[in-house]
Amino acid sequence: MSVFSRVARTPMVRLMRNTVNDLIDGGYQKSFAQEGEDLILMRYFERKRDGFYVDVGAHDPRRFSNTLLLYRQGWRGINIDATPGSMGRFRMLRPRDVSIECAVAEQAGEATLHLFDEPALNTLDERLAGQHAAAGYRIVARRPMPVCTLSQILERYLPALQPIDLLSVDVEGFDLQVLRSNDWQRYRPSVIVVESLKADDAATPDTAAFLEALGYRRFAQTVNSHFFEAPLRR
Repeated sequence: MSVFSRVARTPMVRLMRNTVNDLIDGGYQKSFAQEGEDLILMRYFERKRDGFYVDVGAHDPRRFSNTLLLYRQGWRGINIDATPGSMGRFRMLRPRDVSIECAVAEQAGEATLHLFDEPALNTLDERLAGQHAAAGYRIVARRPMPVCTLSQILERYLPALQPIDLLSVDVEGFDLQVLRSNDWQRYRPSVIVVESLKADDAATPDTAAFLEALGYRRFAQTVNSHFFEAPLRR
């Protein structure tokens, strides 16, 4: 590691960088998430500065991000998104993180990603893609994408003995598939935030039932996001 790299990671330099970021953002703590999910997480984890997240459907390092505030507080983690080219900004703006461009589903292989003029709506779910198109959003492309399971990604990229404090899942209709693709005996996050779109009424009870069967308890929710915690909080 270079001298510059060592200096850049010192607490004082990190504090100065975060202070500058706060001034740029207006001198107050703002939310970068779509519905304030990041503020709920900051409150839940209080002043924890060494946490680890896995963000599936990370989308962008700033826009609609559930994890940017945690990153600024000292956290690090794994960002995953299927959108082609999406990880470039993550690697530039989140150098502590591992950033992976891959779709995540219950079965590994290949699937078609529907790309919209609003990238936050990109989805593997053909039915949901149709709903977005009917609502006025434009499909700009359809791309075949490699698909990995969550357990495959964690097996390869999660540091040895690293607990997962937060799993954030927002993949436009495939959220339950992402959860089912994990190895819950090996990887058991302390907190899970999962999107459950109101347009898909069946998703909410199915997702909740799946996690509750694993011992998780729902403790908060926004309009589209539900928060679950493991029985024993780390």
